[in-house]
Amino acid sequence: MEYVKLGTTGLDISPICLGCMTFGEPERGYPSWSMPEEEGRSILRRAIDAGVNFFDTANVYSAGSSEEILGRAVKDFARRDEVVIATKVHGTMRPGPNGGGLSRKAILTEVDASLTRLGTDYIDLYQIHRLDPKVPMEETLEALHDVVKSGKVRYIGASSMYAWQFAKALYLQKMNGWARFVSMQDHYNLLNREEEREMLPLCADQGIGVIPWSPLARGRLTRDWGTVTGRSSADAFGDSLYGATEAADRAVVEKVASIAAARGIPRAQVALAWLLRNPVVSAPIVGAADPRHLDDAVAALDVHLTDDEVAELEAPYVPHPVAGFS
Repeated sequence: MEYVKLGTTGLDISPICLGCMTFGEPERGYPSWSMPEEEGRSILRRAIDAGVNFFDTANVYSAGSSEEILGRAVKDFARRDEVVIATKVHGTMRPGPNGGGLSRKAILTEVDASLTRLGTDYIDLYQIHRLDPKVPMEETLEALHDVVKSGKVRYIGASSMYAWQFAKALYLQKMNGWARFVSMQDHYNLLNREEEREMLPLCADQGIGVIPWSPLARGRLTRDWGTVTGRSSADAFGDSLYGATEAADRAVVEKVASIAAARGIPRAQVALAWLLRNPVVSAPIVGAADPRHLDDAVAALDVHLTDDEVAELEAPYVPHPVAGFS
């Protein structure tokens, strides 16, 4: 595994990040299709053995169960100082006032709760899962600065928002001398390339590492159009992301299938190779419900698409509605 820097930081990460929403006790809550611990540990160990050192989860995944499973796996299978743990804050963790969001109270409460579940005394990358329109941005950013200065967090990152909002956050951080966002976790793949308009150029200009979520479009880029899986049948969020552009998306999926067949490789490798050739992308966040999914992600690092193949993949794309910001 050849490691890369996360944006312009000195942090070494694998160019594939294993997304851990897949791992969590299903009875704990969303998502319903998560894998219980005994099934997920083998994939986590396989990732570590393959050299993957970057793992992304969130406090809200399976009501904290994902963090717990990841923390125990890291303790059992790796050295903590070699692993980069990323988690997120924003979602509602309990009913009643202050049970979620990005207030100072919520952030200071939830960072400690995540540390406990992860079984570690620091988080490498602490990310806001979305913006909180009910809280002044300054309050959120200063609280994040304080958790960095406390030593509980090494770096901070952001997730899906408009480019102007991210530019405002970066400006406020610089103006006040607060810890700066080093990464943007956004919705970017062959079926939704809207981030190429403003967000990705902003990140390139500011030295921000991009770690796209849903790089395989919830699996749509890996299988025949219309194929139903256990996850897709229960994934209403995925339908909201891609339901309005099915005709155009199907054409892209068919191009992926054609190039994969010509090369004799799985479709996932083609779709990930397309993402990885973008220099602003540090590491796509790949979920794995089967060891083959992880193997395809690692193998994609050695797939180099030609300019003609890239042009063929990109040709059917049409503008998409903004989706995934909430």
